[in-house]
Amino acid sequence: MSAERLARLALSRLGEPGDLRLAHWVTELGAVQFHDALRAGAELDGLNTELAARLPSVEPERDLERASRLGIRWIVPGDAEWPAALDDLEHVEPLHRMGRAPLGLWVRGPLRLHELPTPVAVVGARSATTYGTDVATELAAGLARAGSAVISGAAYGIDQAAHRGALAGDGPTVAVLACGVDRAYPSRHKPLLDHLADHGAVVSELAPGCSPTRPRFLARNRVIAALSLGTVVVEAAVRSGALNTANWASGLNRPVMGVPGPVTSAPSEGVHQLIRSGAASLVTRATEVLELTRPAGEHLVEPLRAPSRPRDLLGHDEQRVLEAVPLVRPAPPESVARTAGLGLVEVRASLVELRRRGLVEELPTGWRLADDADQG
Repeated sequence: MSAERLARLALSRLGEPGDLRLAHWVTELGAVQFHDALRAGAELDGLNTELAARLPSVEPERDLERASRLGIRWIVPGDAEWPAALDDLEHVEPLHRMGRAPLGLWVRGPLRLHELPTPVAVVGARSATTYGTDVATELAAGLARAGSAVISGAAYGIDQAAHRGALAGDGPTVAVLACGVDRAYPSRHKPLLDHLADHGAVVSELAPGCSPTRPRFLARNRVIAALSLGTVVVEAAVRSGALNTANWASGLNRPVMGVPGPVTSAPSEGVHQLIRSGAASLVTRATEVLELTRPAGEHLVEPLRAPSRPRDLLGHDEQRVLEAVPLVRPAPPESVARTAGLGLVEVRASLVELRRRGLVEELPTGWRLADDADQG
């Protein structure tokens, strides 16, 4: 049991996730030396009095033993499982006076965080519409089928739909919580979280037993963004935690994507602002997300086109002749030529070609469109 692991656990117990002061001194001194300085009563810009008084009550060895009995592990930078992508948080401007990389993470579940395959965050409104949950489910399922892990926060609405979609797509999914990984929040999601603990992963900066608070949700959003190659927002009001996650992703220079909703929908107003401002790319399906999060050229999306029709293959003059052929009453070639504004010889040749293509038919009294020509 390394001193670094114990020191980081003890320090994480002294402050809130994303505490900039703790992160600063861990960077300046190292976790072990910072921990020892606090224990020795060293004055560190006023932190001594505030934190050192709580230090004797922290028992990292006991925390680890209790967690081990629950099947929970504590990982820190330098461990094989530590996801290197989290270290990018060290270079991002703080938001809401919090930031930097976690001191460590509690993980419950068999999925190893350093092995997450091309992870993508799918987040959004708790008060989601049926439209939003349907889109999130289908999008997450598509990502899972393509081999991407889906990261979300296990909240009501879009988060829940994202996890369920990933499971339906038979892919890995990770829930990042604002409370201990042994707690079900919201409580109605206990079956979902238990399933993720058995087959995926449940992650938190907070020690087992800790309760969620509003600031902790904001802090966990940076972990969701940092674990992912990109973040998709499906429904978010103008004030939304999902937009906070998008801000972290933007600060990390990771793609931010938004799924548009009805222009009259309040739950989509925040997403629409992201797209309108250029902060997010518009996406509507998993393939478009893959194009932005996979290596360049690996998942190119073909532009959407209507199905080709036989008349799309016609030349310009053949198109004019076809438009001049009547639908019901047959017309002689001379009449078709006058309507099309083309020469008779050219029209006769075009009519023969159009007949070969099944677009017109010749009757004793002239030419008319074939039965299916107006559909083609």
